[in-house]
Amino acid sequence: MSASQTSFYKRSNFVTHLPMDRLYSPSHFWLRRMEGDRWRIGFTKFATRMLGEIVDVQFEKKTEDAITSGEIIGSIEGFKAISDIYCVADGRFVTRNPLLVDNIEMIGKDPYNAGWLYEVDGQPDAKCRDLETYRAILDATIDRMLAKQSTTDTDEQP
Repeated sequence: MSASQTSFYKRSNFVTHLPMDRLYSPSHFWLRRMEGDRWRIGFTKFATRMLGEIVDVQFEKKTEDAITSGEIIGSIEGFKAISDIYCVADGRFVTRNPLLVDNIEMIGKDPYNAGWLYEVDGQPDAKCRDLETYRAILDATIDRMLAKQSTTDTDEQP
């Protein structure tokens, strides 16, 4: 598979390259159309940064299981956080990424390629958007984090 063109993104101290051939969810997943109605789904670099080093990933769904947007289909554990993995498409669960069994660190090292999480046959959630809309979501998310951090820092002053 050829490498995707990317768009440089920087806000505060977060820097990444976002693939241009994806849809993005407000919950920081990416979706890439593979063929027909098959979509490959993974975490964005922002999501992996919030999780920290990934130590475990589990899926509750099996091949051909029906899935719906917003449904919890698994969990992921990082050093910084444990999080549910939410489905960002309606359809059928196809597979989890077999590479992650022995190389779980790929989720953080190469989230847009080798570190993908699962595949779905179906349609993306209506909340999934193009790159430019996701950039605005990232801006707002990072700005809220900075404002909260600033408020916390001010609250701790003597």
